[in-house]
Amino acid sequence: MQSFALTLSLVLMAAIVLIFGWVVLSASTREVPPAKPFRWRSPIFWILIVAGVIISVATLSPWPMSGHTASASEPDQVIQVTGQQWRWELSSDTVESGKEVEFQVTSNDVNHGFAIYRDKTKLITQTQAMPGFVNKLRVIFDEPGEYEVMCLEYCGLSHHAMSATIFVR
Repeated sequence: MQSFALTLSLVLMAAIVLIFGWVVLSASTREVPPAKPFRWRSPIFWILIVAGVIISVATLSPWPMSGHTASASEPDQVIQVTGQQWRWELSSDTVESGKEVEFQVTSNDVNHGFAIYRDKTKLITQTQAMPGFVNKLRVIFDEPGEYEVMCLEYCGLSHHAMSATIFVR
């Protein structure tokens, strides 16, 4: 859907540039006629309104809605994650490769960025840990090994040391 939206945006921007260029070139080669009052019921106005509604519905309808998650299957494993200055508390630090894991992420104090890295360089996924709210993040680890959990949101003086390890078997 993102490539469609990008292509559509580029085509519409090119159309606007062409129209603008045509107006500028035609204005410099002839006399400017007296201004006519703009009529709100002109066909071009309604065509643009209809096109905008169609584009909005076509690009916004696939977005996740709360009703879509009601029919989601149960994960293979649920891990409770709590962030607090300056550490992560995980209910389990070991998961099975190829199984769906749901991380239920919250915080006891301030916002934290819960991020899972492979080899300290490849960001696998991330979400926010916020006080009073639980974010659910589902992940399937395809490769066994050690994955590092790090904080992506500055949370204080020892933010750089806020990490944990997930062992994928």
